[in-house]
Amino acid sequence: MASWKTMQPAGSIGKVFIIATGGTIASTQNSSGACVPTLHRAQLVERAGAHYPTTGIDSAFLDSSDMPLADIDELVVATRRALADPEIVGVVITHGTDSLADTALALDLMHSDPRPVILTGAQRPADHPAPDGPRNLRESIELAADPSARNRGVLVRFGGRTLPARGVIKRHTSDLDAFHATSPLPLSRPAPLAPVQLSSVDVVIVSAWAGASETALRAIASTRPDGVVVAAMGSGNVSTAMGHVLTGMLNDDTPVVISTQLPEGEVTFDYGGAGGGHTLGALGAIPAGYLRPHQARIALTAALAAGIDPASLF
Repeated sequence: MASWKTMQPAGSIGKVFIIATGGTIASTQNSSGACVPTLHRAQLVERAGAHYPTTGIDSAFLDSSDMPLADIDELVVATRRALADPEIVGVVITHGTDSLADTALALDLMHSDPRPVILTGAQRPADHPAPDGPRNLRESIELAADPSARNRGVLVRFGGRTLPARGVIKRHTSDLDAFHATSPLPLSRPAPLAPVQLSSVDVVIVSAWAGASETALRAIASTRPDGVVVAAMGSGNVSTAMGHVLTGMLNDDTPVVISTQLPEGEVTFDYGGAGGGHTLGALGAIPAGYLRPHQARIALTAALAAGIDPASLF
């Protein structure tokens, strides 16, 4: 990675815009031993020891498992507002790891600026004897200021690795290199969408298991969600009973995307039977490709909010 001092001509050094949202990177243990967000953006930057100039805001202060779509909508707005300033060379968002991949894809689907947006976080709290957050943030700031990061969309910098947002997944609960790609090659990015309001759409995720009955899925169907993502088994299959309910939803024009519970590989519709991917695909179900259930939910939500064919984002 190039030194920040060589990235711009003398007198034209810009700034990296930091958006802090809480998460483990900002957390310390309270009196009961629970990790809770306590550090603000300025404290995170100071601990990171980055040399490149920064500015920014505190956007949220929460555990990312509680990150609603409305907060992601606000991050889209905040990112675009930051990049409206020509002095900004890139944006870094500190984020909890539980839903970091969701937010990264949401931003990537609506990111049309050549300047990079980098998401990072931590596996260890800030008061751990050897916290990983400062290094992750320092490297993210350096990456955001590096010209080689331009025109690559939204990226995740974590545990010494840089990964594209599309197809990234959290693979481990505690390893410091927690994220990896579901595809062996970088996935093609669809044309960026104009900003849409994700919180206006209700897409749910349902999980499949061997021999699952109709009960849980039928109860979900009765709520009439705007769309459904299935965390299927294998390459995209569910039980016969679940297949019957999904058939009814597809016949009622409810968009259905089939993803997989497996950490790697592509969803392919090869198998027959009422719950087989081949059967459901013939009825209009969309294979998620390399997107896992949580990112598939974001993609389907964005497509429905934009009023476009959901398949175009998969």
